Amino acid sequence: MSNFDINSIQDFHVDANFLKYVQIDTESDPNSPTCPSTEKQKNLSRLLVEELLALGIKDAELDENGYVYATIPSNSEKEVPVICFCSHVDTSPDCSGHGVKPLVHKNYQGQDLVLPDDKSIIIKLADHKDLADQIGNDIITASGTTLLGADDKAGVAEIMDAARLLMANPAIKHGTIKILFTPDEEIGRGVDKANLEKLGADFAYTMDGEKAGTIEDETFSADAARLTIHGVSVHPGFAKGKMQNALKIAAEIIQSLPTERLSPESTSKDQGFVHPNNISGAVEKAVIDFIIRDHKTANLQAHVAELEAISKAIIAKYPNCSYELQVKEQYRNMKEVLDQYPQIMEIGVAAITRAGMTAERRSIRGGTDGSRLSFMGLPCPNIFAGGHAFHGKQEWVSVQDMQKAVLTILHVANLWEEKAN
Repeated sequence: MSNFDINSIQDFHVDANFLKYVQIDTESDPNSPTCPSTEKQKNLSRLLVEELLALGIKDAELDENGYVYATIPSNSEKEVPVICFCSHVDTSPDCSGHGVKPLVHKNYQGQDLVLPDDKSIIIKLADHKDLADQIGNDIITASGTTLLGADDKAGVAEIMDAARLLMANPAIKHGTIKILFTPDEEIGRGVDKANLEKLGADFAYTMDGEKAGTIEDETFSADAARLTIHGVSVHPGFAKGKMQNALKIAAEIIQSLPTERLSPESTSKDQGFVHPNNISGAVEKAVIDFIIRDHKTANLQAHVAELEAISKAIIAKYPNCSYELQVKEQYRNMKEVLDQYPQIMEIGVAAITRAGMTAERRSIRGGTDGSRLSFMGLPCPNIFAGGHAFHGKQEWVSVQDMQKAVLTILHVANLWEEKAN
């Protein structure tokens, strides 16, 4: 254990970092073919590079694809594995990230939080049970017209503050620490162009989780499916017995999907689903996009087969119609990789414990950059960043939980050094 008492740190900058970062619009765009998908993401990334360089981290840089790389050199004589901490700079396109006005609600006492720019947006204790753990803490929200951006600017702010503290406190022993900030995580492209050879890390942790004390080593396995329906278009005035409307067929297929199972609205925990998330088209041709999820990768094939069986049965009623179903792999359950490297999770759990919390191992009903990174050769679980109610106007984060995340990062770095030979 380090001779330096990490838990004695009081001079946190994480809240000031966070308040600054969320005011920079970094919303990603799933319809853009570029990387990053929006050039404005680089506005935050450029600032991060400037701040890293100002800390004395000499190799901090932003590449042409919007990735930030930086290295905190080892201060240990041991051979310590190289550890990376990673967060994404983009915010979700599900809710506007333009003009975010963060508000700090000091000394929270359990009241409902009415957001001033749209008083119909109320963060209610009854709906946000984790607020009960925040009595006396300082809660940050947006003003009611945008998301906040805690997903994942909380993680970015925490890594930046931990970097500052590691550079300022050489008594905290650690090996080489790598920092990676990615674009476009919210649209599933977060590590598409990440240069892992350049990064040079052995193991990594994303700071992109929710509740303080949680660490996640399991995600969904994920496929995307596109069902294309070819109908028959005829002038509606002469359509009797001839028209076969692809849009109506698409609606019939969606209506035939299970509702009591295999649906996001009716599943939880380790249950998977087939979820239509976009429909477009006309009489002659319609397209339905699906996301298919399950913690067990082998189940994805069965879910696709059920979707195809439903589609085939519906299309069979329309003899002049046809369909194609295309399936594309998105990411896989990182537990399949992480179980091969138990020390990564053991150190993560120990770090959370040393930071004064009860560690809780969780599964994610979703994915992170860590899912892809793990299968790209960089095993990477997900540590809490403290945000809640992601992707919406009721998003919130606790200042004190972000401080705990900073301490956790420091303990992770120190524990890898402590346990090295």
